[in-house]
Amino acid sequence: MNVLIADDEQLVLEGLKCIIDWEDCGFTLCGTAVNGQDALDKILSLVPDLVLLDIRMPKMNGIEVVQAAVEAGFSGKFIILSGVSDFKLAQTAMRYGVDFYLTKPIDEDELEQSVRTVHDLIEKESRASRSYSQYRDRARDNILRDILLNTCDCRALDLQDLDLQAGIYQVITYGNYNQDTFYQEWNFSDLMRVTNQDNHSFDILEVEQRKVILLKGNFAIARFENMLQHYRAAPQKGSPFDSIFLTYGQPVSQIQDVHLSYQDVCQLEDRRFFCAQNQHVIGYDELHRHLSSTHLFSQDRAPEYAEAFSNYIQSHNPTLITGTLRELSAYLTGCVAEITDIKHFLIDIYILVKQKIMQAFPHADLPFLANASVIILVEEKYYLYEIIAFLAEQFEMWMHSVGYSSGENVLDEVLHYIRHNYRENLKLETLAPLFGYNSSYLGRLFTKKLDVNFNAYLDQVRIAKAKELLEDRSLKVYEIAEQVGYSNVDYFHRKFKKYEGTSPAEYRKKKGM
Repeated sequence: MNVLIADDEQLVLEGLKCIIDWEDCGFTLCGTAVNGQDALDKILSLVPDLVLLDIRMPKMNGIEVVQAAVEAGFSGKFIILSGVSDFKLAQTAMRYGVDFYLTKPIDEDELEQSVRTVHDLIEKESRASRSYSQYRDRARDNILRDILLNTCDCRALDLQDLDLQAGIYQVITYGNYNQDTFYQEWNFSDLMRVTNQDNHSFDILEVEQRKVILLKGNFAIARFENMLQHYRAAPQKGSPFDSIFLTYGQPVSQIQDVHLSYQDVCQLEDRRFFCAQNQHVIGYDELHRHLSSTHLFSQDRAPEYAEAFSNYIQSHNPTLITGTLRELSAYLTGCVAEITDIKHFLIDIYILVKQKIMQAFPHADLPFLANASVIILVEEKYYLYEIIAFLAEQFEMWMHSVGYSSGENVLDEVLHYIRHNYRENLKLETLAPLFGYNSSYLGRLFTKKLDVNFNAYLDQVRIAKAKELLEDRSLKVYEIAEQVGYSNVDYFHRKFKKYEGTSPAEYRKKKGM
């Protein structure tokens, strides 16, 4: 605590500085004054906790100094010193807020006791003020939460007293950009380059486990817009901006509409999963665009995507893999669905593609991850783009493991695909696009290079595989027909007899199987 001593007599002033042990009484001398005006100026500039003041000084007397200081907002304590014992003068001094009125010559013990009493009084008031501030801040935070959650009667609030009076409001939430690192020592005032004395520009609080900022007034919102430029220009790696993720709701002009801005950021946090790589901000404008173009989510589409990816992997077509992953990402981004359901959908696609590749290449040593490992990996991913990147990496690895590419003859790639997928319902119209050709051209290529058309070649591959399977006497003829791609056993019989000159049963009997 600081003390200022004022007396127009230099000798007395020097004596007052050392008459008692000020430090032992809890005070540090911060200055002296030799007249009333000098005393008032230093009171207002130094703001001491205690002023020891002579009542009779030039320019302004002690009472006038006390009166002017109090009217200017000074809340410190006063001890008045007087050369005469005057009850009316003492009464006037007390009325203006003087705590002790002591007469000269000063009794050392009386002065020390008065100073210690003032010290204790200041400490008591300080504790009470801190306690009041804590209760007030707690009550204010509760009011702010009620405003954000729309559970408050805003008409009953004194907005000026709560420092909530503003022409415009906007809600922001902030948190880690990723789960591994977070810049702990950042200061929002510094980032926005504003002063926030008494929460004038914004309030920070926690609501429903969200770290929320309520911006108040055009200046604060303009500074926030300026801060967003750091993100639009890509934040510098390692800076506070690089470690923070922000969402911001719509600006509103009425305190009772603040909950609408808060609802925006709650919905935006759910949309964070769909943000692009290095995207640190998502705002209400993006939310409104999404809500205007949403579509229903269907878990049943997983087999459709798995079929496509399996075909592109086996046809060694990275362009179609990339394009379909991009289309899948766009489809999921526009869906109305829980993030958990979307992750399960992507896990299903991975497992289904894996099963199809294993079925087509049962004897190949392929780099598959265990299903349990994939489930854990996908569940832990924070963003959709991370999961899409994982699928792209896996599909590319499988493509190089099973796909055939001479780089010269597309027909070799087509034949490789047929030999591993003969059991499927293959058609030239669906097969040709996998390799970047139209069906007419690929059909002519078959006839020219192989002297047979596409359907005939497919039948030859199937019948050759059927002959191998007939060696297993445990398999029924209709089971073999299904395994080589003929759903109708009679049709299988006709095809087999066309190419082998006998029925499957007779072929098995002739070979002694």
